[in-house]
Amino acid sequence: MIDTQALKQAMQLSSLAAWSETLDDDLKAVMSERDHGDEKKWQPALDALPDIESSRIDMRNGTIKIYADQPLVHEIKHELQQNLEAFIPWRKGPFNIHGIHIDTEWRSDLKWERLKYAITDLRDRVVLDVGCGSGYHGWRMAEAGAKLVIGIDPGRLFYYQYQVVKHFLRPQSYPFFMLPMGIQHVPANLQAFDTVFSMGILYHRKSPLDHLSELKACLKPGGELVLETIIVDGEEGYSLVPEGRYSKMRNVWFIPSIPTLIAWMRRTGYKNISLIDESVTTPEEQRATHWMRFESLSDFLDADDPTKTVEGYPAPKRAVIIATA
Repeated sequence: MIDTQALKQAMQLSSLAAWSETLDDDLKAVMSERDHGDEKKWQPALDALPDIESSRIDMRNGTIKIYADQPLVHEIKHELQQNLEAFIPWRKGPFNIHGIHIDTEWRSDLKWERLKYAITDLRDRVVLDVGCGSGYHGWRMAEAGAKLVIGIDPGRLFYYQYQVVKHFLRPQSYPFFMLPMGIQHVPANLQAFDTVFSMGILYHRKSPLDHLSELKACLKPGGELVLETIIVDGEEGYSLVPEGRYSKMRNVWFIPSIPTLIAWMRRTGYKNISLIDESVTTPEEQRATHWMRFESLSDFLDADDPTKTVEGYPAPKRAVIIATA
């Protein structure tokens, strides 16, 4: 079972005190739903990580870099490289742990650069990151001064990758905690977060309006939603509903135009809706690497026309929208 003591203490000193009372039961229910066979590999690899205390952490240039007082000797660095490779594929980052650069599939720092100046200052805010992956953005939110950040993602490998980074951040302390759960496990109508992020999730939901309502229910009145999703060009009312796969992804249900997305948000009660970024996803931002060795964006696009997916749909374009509850 996950040790929740530090998280519950932080929750009790924030607007999440009520959730702290049910958190252990919520997690128990989640953990009993399914087991992941690879945990038999990941847990020993996590336990085998060397105890190297960090002396400096640098996030200024996008990569989360963790340093020791002295460079690691060759034998320890080689062992650490093998430890970290046990958690491949690394999809969200990048990280650099004691000189080992984890070049993740996604350059998540580019997404952070696109939104960090447009959102409300995170200092002293209680933040929820829905679908947080391995936690890259959660560490950036904590570094930006958030009082408490909770990331949720049902992907069990992501939770282990978060634990790896947390292990090497010692003795530094950041108020970021990750829980291996989905938004459906968050108490209903919590209304406790100052800021909620949902990035790269909406198009995976069978009911996008229900997802928008779930996010709103997590926010305090007046709290801020930061929503990032794939969009298509089109008028209000238009939404792409792929037949089968989109960009080789099975679970893509609705890809709205920006006017349609804004209409959905108005319909679910959001105010002060503002488009802050619109950008085409490029191979600079998403690509296969040593740390993610499967297919990536270049394999998902038409080789003769990169403006289209292999299925013939418009290539991925993403928008970031902020709004208040």
